[in-house]
Amino acid sequence: MTMAVEHTSTVKRRGWLTSPVSVLAMVAFVMMVFLALPVNVPIGPMYWDLFIYFDAANRLFSGQVPATDFFAPVGPLGYYLFAGGVKLFASAQPLLLVHWSLFVVTAPLMAVALWQVDQKSRATALALLLPFLVFAILPFNTREFYSFPGSDGFGIYNRQVCQLLYVLIVALIYLRDQRLLLISIVAGMSGLFLTKITGFVSGGLLCAFAFAAGRLSLRTAVTSAVLFLGILGILEISSGFTLNYFADILALVVMNEGSLLPRFLQAASHTFGIVAPAGLLALALLFHDRAHLLEKLRSGSFPGIARVIDHEAFWIVAVLIAGIFFETQNTGSQALIFIWPAVLPALTRLWQTETARGPAFLAAAALAAAAALPPLVNTMERAARTYIGAIKNVELPNRNLKTLGRVNMRPEVLRRSEKMLDFYVRHRETYADFIRIQELPAYMYYSEFDFQAAHLLAIDGAMDAIRELEAEQGIRFETILNLNFVNPFPWLLDRQAPLHVAIGADPTRAVPPPDTDALEAVRQTDLILHPTCPLTTANADLLKIYAPAMQEHERITLNQCFDAYLSPEMADRIE
Repeated sequence: MTMAVEHTSTVKRRGWLTSPVSVLAMVAFVMMVFLALPVNVPIGPMYWDLFIYFDAANRLFSGQVPATDFFAPVGPLGYYLFAGGVKLFASAQPLLLVHWSLFVVTAPLMAVALWQVDQKSRATALALLLPFLVFAILPFNTREFYSFPGSDGFGIYNRQVCQLLYVLIVALIYLRDQRLLLISIVAGMSGLFLTKITGFVSGGLLCAFAFAAGRLSLRTAVTSAVLFLGILGILEISSGFTLNYFADILALVVMNEGSLLPRFLQAASHTFGIVAPAGLLALALLFHDRAHLLEKLRSGSFPGIARVIDHEAFWIVAVLIAGIFFETQNTGSQALIFIWPAVLPALTRLWQTETARGPAFLAAAALAAAAALPPLVNTMERAARTYIGAIKNVELPNRNLKTLGRVNMRPEVLRRSEKMLDFYVRHRETYADFIRIQELPAYMYYSEFDFQAAHLLAIDGAMDAIRELEAEQGIRFETILNLNFVNPFPWLLDRQAPLHVAIGADPTRAVPPPDTDALEAVRQTDLILHPTCPLTTANADLLKIYAPAMQEHERITLNQCFDAYLSPEMADRIE
């Protein structure tokens, strides 16, 4: 009797340890441990995208409101999550912090859905959870953008949208409780809206399909819409955010306008390895179930038609369309990782109904694997190459970069970065010639590891020069603007960035013509920096954009890698 009780207790304990909710909780705990440790990560292509989050967090801490007080290329959710993470984990490696911060949103929503799935099948619940955890934990895009292994500091908000869509699709397909579905839809769609508008549109397409398929009751759909609009109303009343956010979205649409068809074709080509097998799987499922589907259509009733729409094949097609639409605007992403929750029901059904695991199941399994495995395997392989290869890496030497300096690289990359800083100074006219022909020194220049490391070294040196100038002249620059894609100086120096100025300042895509408020804010800025190691077309364009507000600023050479423009008040105080 005692042995039976002990056996039952052991089974219950094992059952608790393997439950999806427990796994999520354990993963969250491990994340917090790593965030509390002084971890470095290998530098990667376009790593400076990460710096935008520090600029945003610094503005949030000073009371600025996204869209109301500054222009941002995407929604504010990621910035708020990162700012909260910085408060809790001040020494955390920033790439890990920004990538993992979304877990605060996705983990509870996954727990809600998987708790119900687990009651029917733990295997299914874990099959949904484990791939999601790979993408939620490893901060990598699924498509390799550069040939050498390194950390993907770019495309972060695109990865966040893909993870939110994964969670939303799990809820739409697997949740049957309308109350839980209501919570998941409102939270998921709000998260998508506040992360990136194209993700919100993709999520809306999926919710509309779920309604047509009979997964959402009319009451749930209407209540979801009302609650979502209520959230937008609260945000508008409290901060004026909502209408300003719509205005920013419209400005971005105008700046990035173009034919949607070419973008669809480009996105489809980038994701062809997923789209082709998933599309073939949808066709195979329709062919396999053709007789059953035709019988339902002949009934002519709304429930019968809804059950046809609810077929796994049409879910796969809906997910593909939504996913391709989202990828039309992306460079880095975890593209179509959410195809897996859409193909899993077909595999489960065929496994349970096909005798002797017949050819229909085997064909479906092969196509599902071809669609879902490559992103998973590629992400794990890239992470392994990056972290195992980092054994020989050296840390970036710096004095002033705080956690921004928590990167490492191959010794030869660091040596080249240090040499190139001197080269940029001695060959400034050469890089000015690149501006004259409107080209970068290399086609993928910003992806070069040595450029990213040299950029950090230049910032570190500029910090010393700013402090030295302030100490010599007895002044303090309260507002600082960097005429560059990123502006980490206010964060690093505990100062302020000017209001109304765009963050993530790509002049070709994300810097609308400055209005009167923006120009006045630049005019009042104490210190405006212009990087010269090297001179680039983007920085030259930013200088032109804000030049009308800088006419009274006095230009000086801050150091060998930065020109500085001082406001009249600051210039008058310098001897």
